[in-house]
Amino acid sequence: MTRLSVNLNKVATLRNARGGNIPNLIQVAEDVQSYGAQGITVHPRPDERHIKYSDVRALKAVVSTEFNIEGNPVEDKFVQLVLEVCPDQVTLVPDATGQLTSDHGWNTVEKAGYLKEVLKQFADKGIRTSIFVDPISEMVEGALEVGADRVELYTEGFAAKYAMDKESAVLPYCEAAATAVKIGIGLNAGHDLNLDNLAFFASRVQGLQEVSIGHALISDALYYGLDNIVKMYLNCLRTKTS
Repeated sequence: MTRLSVNLNKVATLRNARGGNIPNLIQVAEDVQSYGAQGITVHPRPDERHIKYSDVRALKAVVSTEFNIEGNPVEDKFVQLVLEVCPDQVTLVPDATGQLTSDHGWNTVEKAGYLKEVLKQFADKGIRTSIFVDPISEMVEGALEVGADRVELYTEGFAAKYAMDKESAVLPYCEAAATAVKIGIGLNAGHDLNLDNLAFFASRVQGLQEVSIGHALISDALYYGLDNIVKMYLNCLRTKTS
């Protein structure tokens, strides 16, 4: 089954809005794992507006499933944090400084030299590497060429078109996934996946190993509760849908 990694950025955003330690990020990480989540994802940004660098260090001690750190390696501070914490996986995302949220993947062909150099640092520490890419086969192939272990497909385009025509919305992702399976690179996905579209996406995309979900899952937890909502998302990943 495709694994569910819960992104905790929104939990940190809520905590930071008032200062202090409510909600307790570390406790939430422990709880969602106990409820069945198979990983924890964080995306620290240079301004630390949600996940703080100290959070990443503290989470390392309590993540018993899989720890995934996302970010842009253009910041040396980020690279050094990943090398220090040594998570199970690092996902490289080409965010600009101050960007509200991720909105595109890497061009793995144009940035091949740079990405190869950065990935080697992480690979030498035994950290699995993933590159955030748009659903384009050439970008998937480029990720393998630079030494990435996986790609993470940027799924906002799918989510935006899902209600209008879900079959055409998922088609580029199916094609990119088929390329990933063919060339032997691992496959993750994330961004705007939710209870409405996740089961369909997971049932159509071949070889999907992991999804990272934060904003929708934490928002849904306000209504359903954290324990229930983790189980509901896991159920989406088990469900075959038409």
